[in-house]
Amino acid sequence: MRELFPHTGRAKIYGVTGAPGAGKSTLVNAMTAQLRSNGLRVGIIAVDPSSPYTGGAILGDRIRMQGHYADEQVFIRSMAARGAMGGLAPATLDMALLMDAAGMDAVIVETVGVGQDEVDIARLADVTLVVLTPGLGDDVQTIKAGILEIADVFVINKADQPGAEKLERELRSSLTLGARPDGWEAPVVKTIASEGKGIAEVFEAAERYLARGAGVERTERHWRERLREMYRERLLEALPAEELDRAAREVAARRADPYGIVEAWLDACVAKKNQETEIRK
Repeated sequence: MRELFPHTGRAKIYGVTGAPGAGKSTLVNAMTAQLRSNGLRVGIIAVDPSSPYTGGAILGDRIRMQGHYADEQVFIRSMAARGAMGGLAPATLDMALLMDAAGMDAVIVETVGVGQDEVDIARLADVTLVVLTPGLGDDVQTIKAGILEIADVFVINKADQPGAEKLERELRSSLTLGARPDGWEAPVVKTIASEGKGIAEVFEAAERYLARGAGVERTERHWRERLREMYRERLLEALPAEELDRAAREVAARRADPYGIVEAWLDACVAKKNQETEIRK
């Protein structure tokens, strides 16, 4: 990944999130068709929920995208969430960077679809699409504290169903209650993804967001969060399992406090780095 990273930064990354049953996979399928009609290479990362019992996942998104699986210019990668919160799998970022380095013009990342905690996609995607649909309990008041704030574009899918106009009114009304820090008011686009309707409008709305020129600041902010998470993961990987078990026993028995243990681990980490630096000198 270190060798590949200099070759990244060219692909546009579209994040697609929303409630289960909103038609995210169908929308991704239609978006892929639109991109391919323009001659672009497309990478698709579809994250599916993992079983809490077996750890396995159905990975059914390939079934919904059968129209593209034989296209040499489309690469579909299903990933199991493996219990990770935020709607993404732990290796989703690496996979997106890999597809970028491989020459994809666009990478579409579809999240698990679990509800309000799917905010990690906003730190990965250049444009985040939040998909809603009428008739599935998408009451704006119940979800606005979750994924609504991360939307760069709202997509009301299955717009031919009853309740689409009502959902749009509720959504627009909710957007007037609070402004985003960057001043962007996310547009609302209605689609019928199964028929390919409204897909061009989705890309037009995404391009308007990207054309604002706020991408550098957003990218720096996102990488700040990613670096913090990567650092946290590496620290955990460097901690021996037996040391963690020993510390857990000490804390559980109240023979030690967790704060002192964590401070000792950090001190040991710093001391080790200093020693390695001296050896290299």
